[in-house]
Amino acid sequence: MAEMIARIRRGHRGPLAAVRAHEDRDASRLRLGASCLAVAITLLWCNCALAAEPRVLLLRGWFGVFSTGMDSLASELKAKGIKAEVASHLYWSTALKDIVKERAAGNTGPLVLVGHSQGANNVIDMARSLETRKIPVDLLVTLAPFMQDPLPSNVVRAVNYYQSPGWGAPLTADRGFRGKLSNVNVGDDWTIAHISIDKSTKIHADIAREIAAVLQAKEKEGTEEASPLTAAAQPSSPQKKFPPQAQAQ
Repeated sequence: MAEMIARIRRGHRGPLAAVRAHEDRDASRLRLGASCLAVAITLLWCNCALAAEPRVLLLRGWFGVFSTGMDSLASELKAKGIKAEVASHLYWSTALKDIVKERAAGNTGPLVLVGHSQGANNVIDMARSLETRKIPVDLLVTLAPFMQDPLPSNVVRAVNYYQSPGWGAPLTADRGFRGKLSNVNVGDDWTIAHISIDKSTKIHADIAREIAAVLQAKEKEGTEEASPLTAAAQPSSPQKKFPPQAQAQ
């Protein structure tokens, strides 16, 4: 009798144990799937961060002797968490090749080019060469360029500081240019000359704000496009539209 009762009990536990084992397997699969999803999202964010790494290049003028303000600007940007590279204007063709290689490798981060004097002319040369490769320049800043070429159409935002009377002239742009161009005449500031315009604290502050705005906009744009969670959270209801604000040129 005792043996029969034991067999009956084992018979009752058999189906229940099978159900529990099936539930355990399902739970393990869910945990594994969640872990894989977490790893995939992490890798996606890492890849996006690498692809969005900015390139900020500051070019000095002739021989680099009178363009030490570019080094000061780089230090100020570094203090704000913005990595910037300073080089002689002769470096522009090498930098151009590096940028093309970076883009080919998938780095689509913002590109900022700043130049003083001859370096200003050369950042325009860089932008024109990048135009033929369909690579945009997010921000181009020139300080006292001389006999410069027009801006190519791949420049998104350009700011030109010049002196009239004095050194430099307003920038012009190609017919296909659809970006924003600001020509800033500093001729009424007697503290600024051709060899000191790159050292102006006010101009440095303006440039730093322009660069920070570009990097923040690109970072926000990349985050919204890359995040599957953000894309899924977009509201289906129409958004209220505000009238565009006038922008000073």
